[in-house]
Amino acid sequence: MTARAQDHATIRDGTTRRLAVEVRELTRRFGDFTAVDRVSFTVAEGEIFGFLGPNGAGKTTTIKMLTGLLAPTAGDGRVAGFDVRTESEEIKRSIGYMSQLFSLYGDLTVEENIAFYGGLYSVAGDRLARRRDWVLAMAGLGDHRRQLTAQLPLGWKQRLALGCAVLHEPQILFLDEPTSGVDPVSRRAFWELIYQLTAGGTTVFVSTHYMEEAEYCDRLALMNRGRIIALDRPADLRAQMAEPILEVETDDASAASQALQHQPGIVEAAMFGRALHVVVEDIARARAFLPAFLAERGIATGAIHEVPPSLEDVFVSLVRREGGAVAG
Repeated sequence: MTARAQDHATIRDGTTRRLAVEVRELTRRFGDFTAVDRVSFTVAEGEIFGFLGPNGAGKTTTIKMLTGLLAPTAGDGRVAGFDVRTESEEIKRSIGYMSQLFSLYGDLTVEENIAFYGGLYSVAGDRLARRRDWVLAMAGLGDHRRQLTAQLPLGWKQRLALGCAVLHEPQILFLDEPTSGVDPVSRRAFWELIYQLTAGGTTVFVSTHYMEEAEYCDRLALMNRGRIIALDRPADLRAQMAEPILEVETDDASAASQALQHQPGIVEAAMFGRALHVVVEDIARARAFLPAFLAERGIATGAIHEVPPSLEDVFVSLVRREGGAVAG
């Protein structure tokens, strides 16, 4: 791969940094099924780069190729300067990886898990002692170092898994849906730790299906059916949505959403919390149409007002244009 053709990138603060990840036309097929279809992107050093997409979009398969766990069928990529095809072992030594399924050992204590990962990453002696103490402090587990990991709450396990993934101080950290199933408070605390790591120069590559997490990323790739369908800063992705959006207060947002599918002038209707977001072709006509149409179906409406697009609105709209998410 001619990686030197573009080995720097300008990020959000206007500074130019070297590339931590560069991918061109990366593809992975399993028989006749294409899980990742000609994906191309770059990630700058110190950047938080996010992958947002539904289950089956190809996020995990892409991460497995970038972390040296799965060989690509076609295309090229470099991670930390190493080729994903020929230098997978060098990549594994240069990165941290935390999967959506925590890889901690429940029958080991917190401290024993840290020691185990120290052995895997060749972190020993005084360095291991320093890094162990840092992980315990970072994760808030100093008073629980001798507790069995299986007994920890999920949020604590998550922080411990993150600490073990960066025990060897990797240049790049890959997180594959790391907060799946974790409560919102623990998710926010986890992201505060990610910000601490990037402030120290670590590059973070994270996949998620949580819209609020996507907002935390410097840049975001929206993925569906194995392809990147949009890639930009979250604010710029929202700005690209041309159709107006009405938020409709209703006593049954689910039923209203179903009733509005494929109606003239309605581009998309989807639940947004307890309200309904309706993407429309014309605001004035939609304001007149919606209350009467829904009332005929026994669905009462309240206030109707225009709202700026959220990332969820953008994502739903883009996935719809690309043929919808993979079923099942």
